Amino acid sequence: MTSEPLPETDVDPTGADGITFASVEDARERLRGVGYLTDDRLATTAFLQSALGKPLLLEGPAGVGKTQLAQSVAAATGRRLLRLQCYEGQDETKALYEWDYGKQLLYTQMLRDKIGQVVQDAPDISSAVERIAAQDSVFFSERFLVPRPLLEALTSPEPVVLLIDEVDRADEALEAVFLELLAEFQVSVPEVGTFTAEHHPLVVLTSNNTRDLSAALKRRCLHLFLDYPAADRELEIIRSKDTGLADALAEQLVGVVRGLRELELRKAPSISETIDWARTLAVLGVTELSAPVLAETLNVVTKYERDLGIATRELPRLVDPNATVPGERGHGHGHGHGHGHGAPETPAGPTSAPVPASAPPRPAPDAGDGRDVRAGKDAPGRHDEQYYGSPSAASGRPRTVTPGQGSRSFRPGGARKRPL
Repeated sequence: MTSEPLPETDVDPTGADGITFASVEDARERLRGVGYLTDDRLATTAFLQSALGKPLLLEGPAGVGKTQLAQSVAAATGRRLLRLQCYEGQDETKALYEWDYGKQLLYTQMLRDKIGQVVQDAPDISSAVERIAAQDSVFFSERFLVPRPLLEALTSPEPVVLLIDEVDRADEALEAVFLELLAEFQVSVPEVGTFTAEHHPLVVLTSNNTRDLSAALKRRCLHLFLDYPAADRELEIIRSKDTGLADALAEQLVGVVRGLRELELRKAPSISETIDWARTLAVLGVTELSAPVLAETLNVVTKYERDLGIATRELPRLVDPNATVPGERGHGHGHGHGHGHGAPETPAGPTSAPVPASAPPRPAPDAGDGRDVRAGKDAPGRHDEQYYGSPSAASGRPRTVTPGQGSRSFRPGGARKRPL
């Protein structure tokens, strides 16, 4: 997809400052020059953002290059990057501006004598108040205003790139503060007035979809969903980073990582973690990918203990689909259901029958994530022969009561009488 270059003017008709990218191909090549590889859709969106002067909202899973795109746009255009990292409980004093009350009080104390001179010949209190009010601009001015990233982006004497990172983590109240900035490129400060941008910043917002953003916010932005790239694109990204890993091994590693992403992991490996894994293997001098070698370095891409166990169990199959995995479950997927282990499966649910004495013992509670085990133990009617933690449940045999036990339980006088 190509587009005609925009006419060379100081300010384009849309209100954006200058020509950030002259065309889709220009956007692609300049981003590639700073190490960010794009496809047609992403290059087109980057060009349209600069041509239309609109904010860009990037949504998608963590680790697919959303934040990196803003950093690369800043590097490719030579603009300064201002970053606002959003978090829960954040308010406008951390995002927009902060009023420096300490500095204001210090100025007031230093000018106390001058204030006395201003009001010393006032005939009454009303006149004195009017004279002090006439000096409001001295004490409520920009000199006491501490700009935060949003206000700094508008008051910057040169065009900048404003990154509002993980906007989905911000509270809805702060999200409402963004609306004026995104629509009009201006913000209102009650003590001073309205600040309007002299140079429109390139605004990039990122979201990991931890919550739905408001329609008002999305309406003001161009939208792009970034997902994990295709295998050939990810391999090209790894090659462009000069990891030092041989091409054949890098291609095999990409296949392993894509297989890990299909497992039920709490956190799937990101692109940056794949690059780190490739560099790790290159530093270790690995010349052949094997399950043991990958297992030793698996902590580079898995950050939770449960994920590490699932990934380690599935590595032999991911490295070699024809390999025989010790203890491999019959269905062959690594979702950690905790059933299989060579024992025939028994249906779990409300209609499950008690396990006969001849049946093999049930899997241990720590097998996999234990969901099927717990479902069977929590089924109605489980107290008929076995219950959770009973001796018979551990041995697999139904519990019996001897005649001697019954006679001791019900012999005359065996039970204490209750007082009437």
